Amino acid sequence: MAINRTPVLKRCRQLGIDPVVLGYSSKKESIRQPKRRRKESEYGMQLREKQKAKFIYGVLEKQFRSYFNKAKRMPGITGDNLMQILESRLDNVVFRLGFAKTRKEARQAVSHGHILVNGRRVDIPSFRVRPGDLVAVAPKAKEMLVTKNAIVANASVQVPAWLEVDIEKLQGSVLSLPNRDQIDLDIREQLIVELYSK
Repeated sequence: MAINRTPVLKRCRQLGIDPVVLGYSSKKESIRQPKRRRKESEYGMQLREKQKAKFIYGVLEKQFRSYFNKAKRMPGITGDNLMQILESRLDNVVFRLGFAKTRKEARQAVSHGHILVNGRRVDIPSFRVRPGDLVAVAPKAKEMLVTKNAIVANASVQVPAWLEVDIEKLQGSVLSLPNRDQIDLDIREQLIVELYSK
C-alpha cells in the first residue's frame, strides 16, 4: 500500500491547513515568513482543495475518485455527498468521537481490531457507518494507554451534533449522516467537483 511519508506539519503548511484539524498541536516553534507566491491558477486552486481533502481524511487518489463517482450517482449536490461519504468513514467517526487523538491513530485502532460496530469487530478503516450504528472500543482496548491518553486529550473537544458519545462506556452512536453545515472543515468541495468534471 502506498504511504505518504511527508511530515504532517510540513504538508499542513503547504496546503494551508491548521494542524488542529488533524488532531495535532498548533504550537509554532519557529516563525517563518511565507514565501511570495505567484497568482494561483484556477486549476491550481482546484488541485489544492482535492489534495487538502485527501490529506485530511488519509485517502489516496484511486479511492478518492471512487468516492467522487459514488457521490455523483447519489441524489443531491455532488460536493455535499462527497463530504458526507468521507465524514462517515469509520476511522473518521472514531476520531470524531474522541477515541483517538488523530485520524491516523484512529485508522490504526480500526486496523488492529480495537473497534466494534454494533458489537462486531470491524477492521476496515473505510467502512461506512449508517444512522443507528453503535461504535464502541473493544473491551481489551479499553485498558490500553493509547486509548486512555486520547480520552484525556479530547476531553474538551466537542463531538459533532450527528454523533452521540458515552465516554464512560467508551461507545458512541451515529444519530444521522452529517449535513455539510455540520462538517467544520475549510474545504471548498465545489472546486473538487469542477476538477473532476473536466
